[in-house]
Amino acid sequence: MATPKKKTTTDYLAIIVATAGGAGFMPKAPGTAGALVGVFVYLGMQAAGAGAYFPHAILAVLFAGTLAAHRVENLWGHDSQRIVIDEVVGQMIAYGLAGKTQLSMVSVFAGCALFRIFDITKPFPIRRLEGLPGGVGVMADDVGAGIYALVVLILLQHLFGI
Repeated sequence: MATPKKKTTTDYLAIIVATAGGAGFMPKAPGTAGALVGVFVYLGMQAAGAGAYFPHAILAVLFAGTLAAHRVENLWGHDSQRIVIDEVVGQMIAYGLAGKTQLSMVSVFAGCALFRIFDITKPFPIRRLEGLPGGVGVMADDVGAGIYALVVLILLQHLFGI
């Protein structure tokens, strides 16, 4: 029987990032827990008055998350349900480019619900993005779901003023 490879400090840092600080270890609905981390990142940045930097934050989390997901999938397998940094990024995309400096709580709720719907149902071509290799494949489908949620959220804002 092969001895399991000892984890390095870099592995542990990657696990912290990939699980969004541990949200991925939730026993039920870890993807929703990851999406809620994205909601709290948005709300925290708005409360701190750092909303203008939100697109930069999305890119930073996307980059770090892709690297972490790539490393962690070597430990846990491709797109393990414990890897939720992709949900964080997807949720951030749904909010970060919605065109308002601060979203109403109705928009925040709608954006979260829309992201989860698109993340779970994976309409065309999102499901195909999962097949990309490494951390890119882990992150890409949630980026797609975030973009779909963003588009619908902008339409809802335009049509209903939410």
